Amino acid sequence: MYVPDCKTQRWVIISPARSDRPTTIAQKPNTYHTCPFCMGNEKATPPELYRIGKGEPNTPGWEVRVVPNKYPITDIHEVIIHSPSCTDDVDTLPVAAVQTIFTAYRDRYRAHEMDGQVLIFCNHGLSAGASLKHPHSQLVVIPHQINLDSVMLEPQKNIVEESQSFVTYCPDFSQWPFETWIAPKTTGKKFGDTTDAELPDCAAVVSRILKKLSSVFKNPDVHFKQANEPFVFNYYIYHGKDWFIRIIPRSIHRAGFELGTGLNVNVIDPVEASQILKNTAV
Repeated sequence: MYVPDCKTQRWVIISPARSDRPTTIAQKPNTYHTCPFCMGNEKATPPELYRIGKGEPNTPGWEVRVVPNKYPITDIHEVIIHSPSCTDDVDTLPVAAVQTIFTAYRDRYRAHEMDGQVLIFCNHGLSAGASLKHPHSQLVVIPHQINLDSVMLEPQKNIVEESQSFVTYCPDFSQWPFETWIAPKTTGKKFGDTTDAELPDCAAVVSRILKKLSSVFKNPDVHFKQANEPFVFNYYIYHGKDWFIRIIPRSIHRAGFELGTGLNVNVIDPVEASQILKNTAV
């Protein structure tokens, strides 16, 4: 159910079913022993919508698999299972596997772009919002009449690297330490317009920057990070024209000041962050 705030025109989605989600990565003991996303457990998910790989629907053999979310936020809500591996994610998978994931993203975006605003996002780690350990992303479709309160493409400053088709950078406005954006050099397009020729470059760029970020966050000299804290992150693909990928390492927690004012405090200058990432070898 969509509920608007009559003063600010912001919307809230009321979805009590989300509280029923199972978890395999909670800090307390759980009784959800079988991972529904692992190969061989295809019958534990709703019927398959899409796959890349071999085999018939709802059987083993897949490389990437897409199913409806059993606990949806919106009317159209899909789970994109990254690979058969229950541990390897986009930051550790081979680039070829990352390319397969982004091919699935692009294909599912195209399948739904006439249905509404298509948002694709990934939550990696418990504090980033993941409830199941098996790496996966999600796709939700929001009606066109809902005005999304999301940031637009920022100027490309503090560049970390450039590839043939993409620029990786840390925007001046970065709200999080080491927040990193990836934007195509061609403007005016939606993510669904990404060509087969551009996907390998996109996958390589995403893989490389996540490895750089992971390396930085394993460095004990990163003073704002809790000791022995894992590399936790979110990323999403902007839904509209002039698309970009926004990667947010979750190294700090928002508290009363941020919640009460809507202002964000970033403890790392984006200029410094870009230089550190630029000089980080992977």
